[in-house]
Amino acid sequence: MKISSAEFVRGVTSARDFPRDDLPQIAFAGRSNVGKSSLINCLVRRKALARTSRTPGRTQEINLFRINGSMLFVDLPGFGYARVSPKMREAWGRLIEAYLRHAGALRAVVFLVDARHGPQANDLQLLDWLLAFEVPFIPVLTKADKVPKTRRTASVRMLEAKAPALGACEPILFSAQTGLGREALLGRIEGFVED
Repeated sequence: MKISSAEFVRGVTSARDFPRDDLPQIAFAGRSNVGKSSLINCLVRRKALARTSRTPGRTQEINLFRINGSMLFVDLPGFGYARVSPKMREAWGRLIEAYLRHAGALRAVVFLVDARHGPQANDLQLLDWLLAFEVPFIPVLTKADKVPKTRRTASVRMLEAKAPALGACEPILFSAQTGLGREALLGRIEGFVED
């Protein structure tokens, strides 16, 4: 899959503003600071399409990006960030759940897990939602460049042990810094969009 154009459409903070057109949607979900925005920027080969920050919890709304004029990338708020008020965390959770439940054109979720730490409790909750709502997903182990090459297989094994449903879907090792896994992920996304 070749990405020739990418543009920010809008940020969404309420279910009433979810996209209503038939453009296929690929969502990106994971814990705060797992690298969602960096991954999106790497996929589209743009440095600042999706805003990145060293501060976890930067994405506080659902951000929509039109790709090639024919599909949407949907950047969901990160979850699990401790410095956000419990009320805000709960609101984000409700927004993410509403999106997963009601996004009619959602084809798959790119499920990001930090390769250094493996799935955490919040990741497993998201996995439960995806399985309950029967949403297909593509597991991606981010920040693979921060894991020595000799330990990367162990990162995949940890994912398989803690979340067998993720491990069964051929996780992709990914690095926004080096481009590792970029082509593999684009190929998987293309498969869901063209179905």
